[in-house]
Amino acid sequence: MNTAPTGTNRSSWTRWLVLAALVIVLDQASKLTMDHLLAYGERVKVLPVFDLILVYNHGAAFSFLASETGWQRWLFTLLGLAAALLIVWLLRRQARPAAAGRTLLSFALALILGGALGNVIDRIAYGHVIDFLLFHWRDWYYPAFNLADTAITCGAVLLIVDELLRGRAKR
Repeated sequence: MNTAPTGTNRSSWTRWLVLAALVIVLDQASKLTMDHLLAYGERVKVLPVFDLILVYNHGAAFSFLASETGWQRWLFTLLGLAAALLIVWLLRRQARPAAAGRTLLSFALALILGGALGNVIDRIAYGHVIDFLLFHWRDWYYPAFNLADTAITCGAVLLIVDELLRGRAKR
């Protein structure tokens, strides 16, 4: 029995939810693994330009608002949940026949959804986001991040690519 709303194909949008769930599982598994393997602040050299490091981010991207008193935890949790609801709504819209052929858009949205919820889980469970990937070159260090952040970034890049391709196709 198909319980999808009229005009949508349930399997075409639930597969994107499965992808988002896979991102969440991989993100959470990697964070828990690093949290158990490394002590806070411990750094392990993997490559000349890449280390594993266990740090906790109480803020948002690039530790934005990390030094605040704690209210930012709930702000970023609510923003993540609001983004997730919007993305689920967009994915359902993409399942309608009129939106067929937007696979890249749906893939991008699923990555962003999984990444956003992966970080929301951290904020609710621990009060911070677990970061452990650290890229650097000589004395320059990119802020540590995690798989959820990677999924969000890849999804955002794919959204831009999708829009560029759509614009080119319209011309």
